[in-house]
Amino acid sequence: MKQLMKLMIVTIVALSFAAPAFAANTKKIDKRSEKALETFYAEVKGGEKLLTHAAGYLVFPKITKGGIGIGYEQGDGKLVVNGQTEGYYRTRAASVGFQLGGQTRSQMLVFMTEEALEQFVNASGWEVGVDGSVALVKLGAGGAVDTGTYDAPILAFVFSNKGLMYNLTIEGSKISKLD
Repeated sequence: MKQLMKLMIVTIVALSFAAPAFAANTKKIDKRSEKALETFYAEVKGGEKLLTHAAGYLVFPKITKGGIGIGYEQGDGKLVVNGQTEGYYRTRAASVGFQLGGQTRSQMLVFMTEEALEQFVNASGWEVGVDGSVALVKLGAGGAVDTGTYDAPILAFVFSNKGLMYNLTIEGSKISKLD
């Protein structure tokens, strides 16, 4: 068991340092983001209307997470404002605690106010729950967006979960702009 834990720690550390060495492929992010939006619209009734009222949104089409006691997750995505890509971003998080498994998921942060969007764009590094209060949207019956959540400055949606991972959270995720 100790050898397995050491292997996990070495792997997580190696991934966290190796990831920046690979340049983000913007065409791949764009293609995956379009597919994620299609899935979002299919799974979230009222999602398309919600995005028309938003100041902008950040879509991470594929976030990969894994861990045994120590966990690591990472994904690349893009910020869309007024239908145009405004930049590419990476989310990362590390955690320690009771967790086991691996999964991939899609995630969107929807900026409902210009102020929340500006704070995000102007930050040199942004952390969910620290730099911005984020409401994780729970879908109502039939996957409909609860309109009462529109009051929050930033809404988060997690969808297309694949795999098995105990401990699903977005709190503490750090988001930084890719060059």
